[in-house]
Amino acid sequence: MESILFDLFDNNTDNGSEESGDFDMDFLEPCGSALSSNFNKIFLPTVYGIIFVLGVIGNGLVLLVIGYQKKVKTMTDKYRLHLSVADLMFVLTLPFWAVDAASSWYFRGFLCVFVHLIYTINLYSSVLILAFISLDRYLAVVRATNSQPTRKLLASKVIYVGVWLPAAVLTVPDLVFARVRDTGSSNFLLTDEGMGIADSRIICQRIYPQETSLIWTVVFRFQHILVGFILPGLVILICYCIIIAKLSEGTKGQALKKKALKTTVILILCFFSCWLPYCIGIFLDNLIMLNVVSSSCELQQAVEKWISITEALAYFHCCLNPILYAFLGVKFKKSARSALTVSSRSSQKVNLMTKKRGPISSVSTESESSSVLSS
Repeated sequence: MESILFDLFDNNTDNGSEESGDFDMDFLEPCGSALSSNFNKIFLPTVYGIIFVLGVIGNGLVLLVIGYQKKVKTMTDKYRLHLSVADLMFVLTLPFWAVDAASSWYFRGFLCVFVHLIYTINLYSSVLILAFISLDRYLAVVRATNSQPTRKLLASKVIYVGVWLPAAVLTVPDLVFARVRDTGSSNFLLTDEGMGIADSRIICQRIYPQETSLIWTVVFRFQHILVGFILPGLVILICYCIIIAKLSEGTKGQALKKKALKTTVILILCFFSCWLPYCIGIFLDNLIMLNVVSSSCELQQAVEKWISITEALAYFHCCLNPILYAFLGVKFKKSARSALTVSSRSSQKVNLMTKKRGPISSVSTESESSSVLSS
């Protein structure tokens, strides 16, 4: 969702040299960008709409079920709660991007900056939370005897310093560079998907200074790959390799541990399956921009289409977490059934008790609800 605008024809006509003419000629062919633009106007709003509906329903259910509990029983549930909050915040911004892709940006500058902030916070917080989950699983399995205080500290306090604070700091470029721009004021548009003739429309993008736009784009893309994938990925890989080695030492009591790890492992695999193709695309595009890989019109078109599709499909990770909980999380399914039925059962019991003994206190009702949810 980044773009860099170039005013190739500035007001200074003194430097009408051959070098300037060659530079202009290099970008006269948009290399099929109009086809890509028409594709995005249909594909992106459709995908964003599906993700928005599934994400709001699924993550809303997770927040309802876990938030309904008076006390969160496991450390993993706390991390899942954080993850669902981040994903729900993200999917609520997708209608804005759908309208932007289909037509133009109609929501002014404040919302432009705001939706960029939510996008960045979700991107980094999600993968960092998954790294914390893997660390929590490592402590629970490998160092089970004396890890409870450390796990509580990580889940209750360190997560804010290790996840939400870095994610918030990484939104500074959005505060500085994200703004609304009329592309009709420029002749050409350079986006993450490639170079093309700019349509006369309002866009909401990160717009970097003209002289250093290439540097800023490459730096922030490599930051995206490093901080959002490589570093947390190393934590996840190391923790789970140690856990696998621990579980392979014996069979006594390991079945329950393996079952407990199943949901978390699949959750992490699904996340990287969603985001890794997009990272490959922007990494290859970076190499093309730096002239490390020789470019051609066919390659530019292929990379442009690859980035458009994989970026949109990567957002499906916001919908996968609730699905995984519903089908693989036994405790979550029990809690969901309890949360959806406890209100009706409690009201029926209140009516019955009122007839027999008179009104009962709200304290006893809360106690009964807690006992149902803790089972």
